[in-house]
Amino acid sequence: MRTLLRLLLTVTLTIILLIGWLYLHVHSKITLPTIPYELSIRPGSNLKQVAQQLADDGVLLTKWSLILLARYSNQESAIKAGDYQLTENITQLTLLENLTKGNAKQNEIRFIEGWTFAQLRKVLNEHPEIKKTTTYLSEEELLRRIGATETTAEGLFFPDTYYFIKGDSDIDILQRAYQAMQNHLQTSWASRTESLPLATPYEALILASIIEKETAIENDRTLIAGVFVNRLRKGMRLQTDPTIIYGLGEQFDGNLRKKDLLADQAYNTYTRAGLPPTPIALPGLASIRAALNPAETNALYFVAKGNGESQFSTNLADHNEAVNKYQKQQK
Repeated sequence: MRTLLRLLLTVTLTIILLIGWLYLHVHSKITLPTIPYELSIRPGSNLKQVAQQLADDGVLLTKWSLILLARYSNQESAIKAGDYQLTENITQLTLLENLTKGNAKQNEIRFIEGWTFAQLRKVLNEHPEIKKTTTYLSEEELLRRIGATETTAEGLFFPDTYYFIKGDSDIDILQRAYQAMQNHLQTSWASRTESLPLATPYEALILASIIEKETAIENDRTLIAGVFVNRLRKGMRLQTDPTIIYGLGEQFDGNLRKKDLLADQAYNTYTRAGLPPTPIALPGLASIRAALNPAETNALYFVAKGNGESQFSTNLADHNEAVNKYQKQQK
Protein backbone atom coordinates (compact mmCIF):
# COMPACT_ATOMS: atom_id res chain seq x y z
CA MET A 1 0.00 0.00 0.00
CA ARG A 2 2.84 2.38 0.90
CA THR A 3 4.56 1.50 -2.38
CA LEU A 4 1.43 2.35 -4.31
CA LEU A 5 1.05 5.65 -2.47
CA ARG A 6 4.68 6.53 -3.16
CA LEU A 7 4.18 5.70 -6.83
CA LEU A 8 1.07 7.86 -7.04
CA LEU A 9 2.87 10.69 -5.27
CA THR A 10 5.82 10.40 -7.63
CA VAL A 11 3.55 10.44 -10.68
CA THR A 12 1.63 13.39 -9.30
CA LEU A 13 4.78 15.37 -8.60
CA THR A 14 6.14 14.51 -12.03
CA ILE A 15 2.96 15.76 -13.70
CA ILE A 16 3.04 18.95 -11.61
CA LEU A 17 6.68 19.55 -12.48
CA LEU A 18 6.00 18.84 -16.14
CA ILE A 19 3.06 21.24 -16.18
CA GLY A 20 5.14 23.84 -14.35
CA TRP A 21 8.05 23.35 -16.74
CA LEU A 22 5.72 23.63 -19.75
CA TYR A 23 3.99 26.70 -18.33
CA LEU A 24 7.34 28.37 -17.71
CA HIS A 25 8.58 27.66 -21.22
CA VAL A 26 5.30 28.65 -22.85
CA HIS A 27 4.94 32.00 -21.08
CA SER A 28 8.60 33.00 -20.82
CA LYS A 29 10.03 34.97 -23.71
CA ILE A 30 12.46 33.07 -25.89
CA THR A 31 15.73 34.75 -26.81
CA LEU A 32 16.22 34.90 -30.54
CA PRO A 33 19.71 34.03 -31.81
CA THR A 34 19.57 37.00 -34.22
CA ILE A 35 17.20 39.91 -34.74
CA PRO A 36 15.52 39.72 -37.11
CA TYR A 37 15.30 35.94 -37.01
CA GLU A 38 14.12 34.32 -40.25
CA LEU A 39 12.44 30.94 -40.43
CA SER A 40 11.41 29.26 -43.68
CA ILE A 41 8.86 26.47 -43.42
CA ARG A 42 8.63 24.41 -46.56
CA PRO A 43 5.28 23.08 -47.81
CA GLY A 44 4.68 19.64 -46.31
CA SER A 45 6.82 20.27 -43.20
CA ASN A 46 5.35 18.82 -40.01
CA LEU A 47 5.42 20.11 -36.44
CA LYS A 48 8.34 17.92 -35.33
CA GLN A 49 10.50 19.13 -38.21
CA VAL A 50 9.72 22.79 -37.48
CA ALA A 51 10.33 22.34 -33.74
CA GLN A 52 13.63 20.58 -34.45
CA GLN A 53 14.68 23.41 -36.75
CA LEU A 54 13.91 25.96 -34.01
CA ALA A 55 15.86 23.90 -31.49
CA ASP A 56 18.82 23.55 -33.87
CA ASP A 57 18.83 27.33 -34.38
CA GLY A 58 18.90 27.88 -30.62
CA VAL A 59 15.45 29.43 -30.46
CA LEU A 60 14.11 26.59 -28.27
CA LEU A 61 15.95 24.72 -25.55
CA THR A 62 14.12 21.60 -26.65
CA LYS A 63 11.71 20.83 -29.45
CA TRP A 64 9.31 19.10 -27.05
CA SER A 65 8.04 22.29 -25.43
CA LEU A 66 6.55 23.50 -28.72
CA ILE A 67 5.33 20.01 -29.68
CA LEU A 68 3.52 19.52 -26.35
CA LEU A 69 2.03 23.02 -26.52
CA ALA A 70 0.71 22.40 -30.04
CA ARG A 71 -0.74 19.04 -29.04
CA TYR A 72 -2.35 20.50 -25.92
CA SER A 73 -3.99 23.28 -27.97
CA ASN A 74 -4.96 20.83 -30.75
CA GLN A 75 -2.87 22.67 -33.34
CA GLU A 76 -0.36 19.95 -34.17
CA SER A 77 -1.41 19.95 -37.84
CA ALA A 78 -2.07 23.67 -38.15
CA ILE A 79 1.48 24.82 -38.93
CA LYS A 80 1.49 26.82 -42.19
CA ALA A 81 4.30 27.03 -44.73
CA GLY A 82 5.92 30.38 -45.37
CA ASP A 83 8.79 32.72 -44.60
CA TYR A 84 8.55 34.06 -41.05
CA GLN A 85 10.51 37.00 -39.71
CA LEU A 86 10.65 37.62 -35.95
CA THR A 87 11.84 41.08 -34.93
CA GLU A 88 11.59 40.75 -31.16
CA ASN A 89 11.73 38.15 -28.41
CA ILE A 90 8.32 36.53 -27.95
CA THR A 91 6.74 33.70 -25.98
CA GLN A 92 6.29 30.23 -27.42
CA LEU A 93 2.55 30.81 -27.23
CA THR A 94 2.87 33.83 -29.53
CA LEU A 95 5.33 31.92 -31.73
CA LEU A 96 2.85 29.07 -32.18
CA GLU A 97 0.09 31.56 -32.91
CA ASN A 98 2.19 33.13 -35.68
CA LEU A 99 3.01 29.74 -37.20
CA THR A 100 -0.60 28.55 -37.20
CA LYS A 101 -2.13 31.79 -38.45
CA GLY A 102 0.39 31.99 -41.27
CA ASN A 103 1.75 35.41 -40.33
CA ALA A 104 4.49 34.93 -42.87
CA LYS A 105 6.46 37.30 -45.02
CA GLN A 106 5.41 37.00 -48.65
CA ASN A 107 8.07 36.76 -51.31
CA GLU A 108 6.77 37.57 -54.75
CA ILE A 109 7.82 37.94 -58.35
CA ARG A 110 5.73 39.54 -61.05
CA PHE A 111 5.70 38.76 -64.76
CA ILE A 112 4.20 41.62 -66.81
CA GLU A 113 1.88 41.41 -69.81
CA GLY A 114 3.82 42.13 -72.99
CA TRP A 115 7.19 41.00 -71.65
CA THR A 116 9.37 38.78 -73.78
CA PHE A 117 10.81 35.58 -72.36
CA ALA A 118 14.21 37.28 -72.23
CA GLN A 119 12.80 39.97 -69.94
CA LEU A 120 11.08 37.37 -67.77
CA ARG A 121 14.25 35.33 -67.45
CA LYS A 122 16.33 38.37 -66.52
CA VAL A 123 13.99 39.30 -63.66
CA LEU A 124 13.91 35.67 -62.51
CA ASN A 125 17.71 35.45 -62.49
CA GLU A 126 18.06 38.71 -60.57
CA HIS A 127 15.60 37.91 -57.77
CA PRO A 128 17.68 37.42 -54.58
CA GLU A 129 15.28 35.01 -52.84
CA ILE A 130 14.94 32.50 -55.70
CA LYS A 131 17.23 29.49 -56.06
CA LYS A 132 18.81 29.62 -59.52
CA THR A 133 18.84 26.29 -61.36
CA THR A 134 18.14 27.35 -64.97
CA THR A 135 20.60 30.21 -65.51
CA TYR A 136 22.82 28.26 -67.88
CA LEU A 137 20.16 26.03 -69.43
CA SER A 138 19.16 26.41 -73.05
CA GLU A 139 15.50 27.13 -73.80
CA GLU A 140 15.03 23.57 -75.03
CA GLU A 141 16.48 22.07 -71.84
CA LEU A 142 14.51 24.45 -69.64
CA LEU A 143 11.25 23.53 -71.37
CA ARG A 144 12.07 19.84 -71.02
CA ARG A 145 12.67 20.31 -67.28
CA ILE A 146 9.22 21.85 -66.74
CA GLY A 147 7.48 19.23 -68.86
CA ALA A 148 6.57 21.53 -71.76
CA THR A 149 6.11 20.02 -75.21
CA GLU A 150 6.91 23.24 -77.08
CA THR A 151 10.40 23.95 -78.42
CA THR A 152 10.34 27.76 -78.00
CA ALA A 153 9.68 29.43 -74.64
CA GLU A 154 8.29 32.72 -75.93
CA GLY A 155 4.77 33.46 -74.70
CA LEU A 156 4.35 30.25 -72.71
CA PHE A 157 4.31 31.74 -69.19
CA PHE A 158 1.25 33.44 -67.79
CA PRO A 159 1.88 37.04 -66.66
CA ASP A 160 0.88 37.29 -63.02
CA THR A 161 2.25 37.77 -59.49
CA TYR A 162 3.67 34.57 -58.06
CA TYR A 163 4.23 34.12 -54.32
CA PHE A 164 6.88 31.74 -53.10
CA ILE A 165 8.93 30.62 -50.12
CA LYS A 166 12.55 31.72 -49.86
CA GLY A 167 14.70 29.12 -51.54
CA ASP A 168 12.07 27.99 -54.05
CA SER A 169 13.74 27.34 -57.39
CA ASP A 170 13.21 29.15 -60.66
CA ILE A 171 12.03 25.85 -62.12
CA ASP A 172 9.20 25.71 -59.53
CA ILE A 173 8.01 29.20 -60.48
CA LEU A 174 8.34 28.58 -64.22
CA GLN A 175 6.32 25.36 -63.91
CA ARG A 176 3.56 27.25 -62.12
CA ALA A 177 3.55 30.05 -64.72
CA TYR A 178 3.57 27.55 -67.60
CA GLN A 179 0.72 25.52 -66.11
CA ALA A 180 -1.27 28.69 -65.44
CA MET A 181 -0.93 29.67 -69.11
CA GLN A 182 -1.98 26.19 -70.24
CA ASN A 183 -5.03 26.26 -67.96
CA HIS A 184 -6.16 29.72 -69.13
CA LEU A 185 -5.51 28.86 -72.76
CA GLN A 186 -7.42 25.57 -72.66
CA THR A 187 -10.37 27.12 -70.81
CA SER A 188 -10.58 30.00 -73.29
CA TRP A 189 -10.14 27.65 -76.25
CA ALA A 190 -13.11 25.57 -75.06
CA SER A 191 -15.38 28.65 -75.17
CA ARG A 192 -14.04 30.15 -78.42
CA THR A 193 -16.13 31.60 -81.21
CA GLU A 194 -16.90 29.04 -83.90
CA SER A 195 -15.18 29.05 -87.30
CA LEU A 196 -12.10 30.99 -86.25
CA PRO A 197 -9.12 30.73 -88.64
CA LEU A 198 -7.06 29.26 -85.78
CA ALA A 199 -6.26 25.56 -85.82
CA THR A 200 -4.74 25.10 -82.36
CA PRO A 201 -4.55 26.79 -78.94
CA TYR A 202 -0.92 27.63 -79.75
CA GLU A 203 -2.03 29.65 -82.78
CA ALA A 204 -4.47 31.46 -80.49
CA LEU A 205 -1.54 32.18 -78.17
CA ILE A 206 0.43 33.69 -81.06
CA LEU A 207 -2.47 35.94 -82.05
CA ALA A 208 -3.07 36.93 -78.41
CA SER A 209 0.57 37.98 -78.05
CA ILE A 210 0.24 40.31 -81.07
CA ILE A 211 -2.95 41.83 -79.65
CA GLU A 212 -1.13 42.34 -76.33
CA LYS A 213 1.59 44.36 -78.05
CA GLU A 214 -0.85 46.34 -80.20
CA THR A 215 -2.99 47.83 -77.44
CA ALA A 216 -3.48 48.27 -73.71
CA ILE A 217 -6.99 49.70 -74.22
CA GLU A 218 -9.62 47.22 -73.04
CA ASN A 219 -12.30 48.24 -75.54
CA ASP A 220 -9.91 48.02 -78.50
CA ARG A 221 -8.67 44.47 -77.86
CA THR A 222 -11.62 42.59 -79.34
CA LEU A 223 -11.84 45.02 -82.27
CA ILE A 224 -8.16 44.56 -83.11
CA ALA A 225 -8.67 40.80 -82.76
CA GLY A 226 -11.61 41.15 -85.18
CA VAL A 227 -9.41 42.95 -87.73
CA PHE A 228 -6.72 40.27 -87.59
CA VAL A 229 -9.29 37.45 -87.84
CA ASN A 230 -10.89 39.14 -90.85
CA ARG A 231 -7.51 39.47 -92.56
CA LEU A 232 -6.62 35.84 -91.85
CA ARG A 233 -9.94 34.70 -93.30
CA LYS A 234 -9.38 36.72 -96.46
CA GLY A 235 -5.77 35.61 -96.84
CA MET A 236 -4.53 39.17 -96.27
CA ARG A 237 -1.22 39.71 -94.53
CA LEU A 238 -1.47 40.90 -90.95
CA GLN A 239 0.96 43.80 -91.49
CA THR A 240 1.52 44.42 -87.80
CA ASP A 241 4.60 46.33 -86.65
CA PRO A 242 5.17 44.52 -83.31
CA THR A 243 6.04 41.27 -85.11
CA ILE A 244 8.70 43.01 -87.21
CA ILE A 245 10.15 44.70 -84.12
CA TYR A 246 10.30 41.32 -82.37
CA GLY A 247 12.04 39.77 -85.38
CA LEU A 248 14.63 42.56 -85.48
CA GLY A 249 15.56 41.84 -81.86
CA GLU A 250 18.56 43.86 -80.67
CA GLN A 251 18.87 45.45 -84.13
CA PHE A 252 15.77 47.52 -83.43
CA ASP A 253 16.86 51.00 -82.32
CA GLY A 254 13.43 52.43 -81.55
CA ASN A 255 12.65 53.55 -85.11
CA LEU A 256 10.88 51.27 -87.57
CA ARG A 257 11.94 52.19 -91.10
CA LYS A 258 10.56 51.38 -94.55
CA LYS A 259 13.51 49.08 -95.21
CA ASP A 260 12.52 47.07 -92.14
CA LEU A 261 9.05 46.57 -93.57
CA LEU A 262 10.50 45.37 -96.86
CA ALA A 263 13.25 43.11 -95.49
CA ASP A 264 11.90 39.58 -95.37
CA GLN A 265 12.34 37.62 -92.13
CA ALA A 266 10.30 35.02 -90.24
CA TYR A 267 8.39 37.64 -88.20
CA ASN A 268 7.77 40.14 -91.00
CA THR A 269 3.99 40.03 -91.41
CA TYR A 270 4.25 42.57 -94.23
CA THR A 271 6.14 40.10 -96.43
CA ARG A 272 4.71 36.83 -95.12
CA ALA A 273 1.12 35.67 -94.89
CA GLY A 274 -0.46 34.12 -91.83
CA LEU A 275 0.73 34.14 -88.23
CA PRO A 276 4.40 34.40 -87.24
CA PRO A 277 6.04 31.14 -86.11
CA THR A 278 5.82 31.83 -82.35
CA PRO A 279 4.26 34.27 -79.90
CA ILE A 280 6.13 37.57 -79.56
CA ALA A 281 5.35 38.31 -75.90
CA LEU A 282 3.45 37.18 -72.81
CA PRO A 283 -0.26 37.78 -73.46
CA GLY A 284 -2.59 38.48 -70.56
CA LEU A 285 -5.95 36.80 -70.10
CA ALA A 286 -7.84 39.70 -71.74
CA SER A 287 -5.80 39.34 -74.93
CA ILE A 288 -6.26 35.54 -74.96
CA ARG A 289 -10.01 35.93 -74.61
CA ALA A 290 -10.07 38.63 -77.31
CA ALA A 291 -8.18 36.40 -79.75
CA LEU A 292 -10.69 33.60 -79.24
CA ASN A 293 -13.79 35.79 -79.04
CA PRO A 294 -13.12 38.71 -81.40
CA ALA A 295 -15.61 41.48 -82.05
CA GLU A 296 -17.88 41.08 -85.05
CA THR A 297 -16.67 43.85 -87.33
CA ASN A 298 -16.13 44.59 -91.01
CA ALA A 299 -12.94 46.50 -90.26
CA LEU A 300 -9.76 45.39 -92.01
CA TYR A 301 -7.45 48.18 -90.89
CA PHE A 302 -6.59 50.19 -87.79
CA VAL A 303 -4.13 52.91 -86.88
CA ALA A 304 -3.03 54.31 -83.53
CA LYS A 305 -4.53 57.70 -82.70
CA GLY A 306 -1.64 58.65 -80.46
CA ASN A 307 -3.66 58.56 -77.23
CA GLY A 308 -3.57 54.78 -76.85
CA GLU A 309 -6.78 54.24 -78.83
CA SER A 310 -7.09 53.06 -82.42
CA GLN A 311 -9.07 54.21 -85.45
CA PHE A 312 -10.68 51.36 -87.40
CA SER A 313 -11.48 51.36 -91.12
CA THR A 314 -13.26 48.97 -93.46
CA ASN A 315 -11.40 50.02 -96.63
CA LEU A 316 -7.92 51.15 -97.64
CA ALA A 317 -8.97 54.67 -98.68
CA ASP A 318 -10.44 55.46 -95.27
CA HIS A 319 -7.45 53.85 -93.60
CA ASN A 320 -4.97 55.97 -95.56
CA GLU A 321 -6.94 59.08 -94.66
CA ALA A 322 -6.84 58.08 -90.98
CA VAL A 323 -3.11 57.38 -91.17
CA ASN A 324 -2.43 60.82 -92.65
CA LYS A 325 -4.63 62.49 -90.05
CA TYR A 326 -3.17 60.89 -86.97
CA GLN A 327 0.42 60.87 -88.19
CA LYS A 328 0.21 64.64 -88.75
CA GLN A 329 -1.27 65.09 -85.28
CA GLN A 330 1.56 63.07 -83.73
CA LYS A 331 4.16 65.09 -85.61
